[in-house]
Amino acid sequence: MHRHLDGWHSPSLNKHMEIVTYGHYGFPLLLFPTAAADYLEYERFLVIDVLAGVIDSGKVKVFSINSINREAWLNPYLHASHMARRQQQFNDYVCNEVVPYIWNSCQGQIGIITSGASLGAFHAANQLFRRPDLFDGMIAMSGSYDIRGYYKQDYYDENIYFNNPVDYVPALNDDHYLPLLRQKSHIHLVTGQGNYENPDASRRLAGILAAKGIPHELDLWGYDMPHDWPTWRAMLKYYLEAKF
Repeated sequence: MHRHLDGWHSPSLNKHMEIVTYGHYGFPLLLFPTAAADYLEYERFLVIDVLAGVIDSGKVKVFSINSINREAWLNPYLHASHMARRQQQFNDYVCNEVVPYIWNSCQGQIGIITSGASLGAFHAANQLFRRPDLFDGMIAMSGSYDIRGYYKQDYYDENIYFNNPVDYVPALNDDHYLPLLRQKSHIHLVTGQGNYENPDASRRLAGILAAKGIPHELDLWGYDMPHDWPTWRAMLKYYLEAKF
């Protein structure tokens, strides 16, 4: 399998950010790490190994980036306003730096599918719903889509609102982004129902999407599927093989 490590100093984040690419050809899949992990997390937990077939066959080209979660939602010493501001800077990094990098690697403005597990699922969903002009769909696994669950402060501002899918998606009424979302054929919300899973979070987002007329798939896996890597390896392998 072709594997390429890269990185650059991000002007959006004012720090060095790494990225890894797996494969030569195929539609681009952008992975967001869980919790406070890094760009090689999906490799360490053998997700890339189980995807070897679809990567080596040229079906998908996988990109994985670093998170800023330790500098935002997972840093209890920060005020929520700083968390949300850092999230907005991360959005700028993804849209203004990572997306052009992926398009250059793929030699064209090919639709990007976002994916992630746990907190990575939030990022995957947030990027798609904010910028459906850049992203074509998502595979969001075991996510929670109300960012207020990640901080305990009694604070709310515009940056939090516009990075909280359960708040801003119900209010979408524009004639640009909402029609684009209604054209998507790959919005997959998938979750287990085993230990430490929260299927109601996916049900809640699915209800919001249904109310807005946004096509999606809500897929609840069994009670034997916990909030853990064996579940996510199985989910991502299944979706890439069967749904794309």
